[in-house]
Amino acid sequence: MHFSRRNPVPSSLLSLLRECLSFALLSTMSTQRRFSCFDLLKFNNVNLDPLTETYNMSFYLQYLAKWPQYCFNVNAAHGRPMGYILGKAEGHGESWHGHVTAVTVPPEYRRLGVSTQLMSNLERVSEWDKAYFVDLFVRESNQMAIGLYERLGYSIYRRVVGYYSGVEDAFDMRKPCSRDTLRKSVIPLDHPVYPEDMYED
Repeated sequence: MHFSRRNPVPSSLLSLLRECLSFALLSTMSTQRRFSCFDLLKFNNVNLDPLTETYNMSFYLQYLAKWPQYCFNVNAAHGRPMGYILGKAEGHGESWHGHVTAVTVPPEYRRLGVSTQLMSNLERVSEWDKAYFVDLFVRESNQMAIGLYERLGYSIYRRVVGYYSGVEDAFDMRKPCSRDTLRKSVIPLDHPVYPEDMYED
């Protein structure tokens, strides 16, 4: 098919081409591996982003000790961090799930598919662990992140009132794993919840 000003390239095709190009660039210019304690000494360029939560050292070490298989990072060819993800497995019965605690990419490496690849890694581990779903919390105001998660197959399960320091609400977003054949884990609640009772369902 010939494309011209009168017959432009469809937006869906352009999006697909951009995605393919991003993954090609990511695979040639970066390395992916498990997050390690040594990465804590050189991720300032990632955590200086105002939307990134920075925790104390013991918090990161707890994740690396208890759930190392849920923690990944991506480095550029010259070793500069391009992003990381921290996660864990929790819950009981049909609430057994993988949880994304933090996923962050600095501004200079966004729109290259880094977040998508990190999320894919954690989702794959959740499948191996026979989880029913993967979930995460995101600020209500962070529309860019919400849009990304929706494109990755996540949907809003519930609103958590005052989740962020009692000031801002969060959306609990979920994506079902293959074990949840009836997709019961992502049926949205029809009412908001509060942080102290959000694990009661």
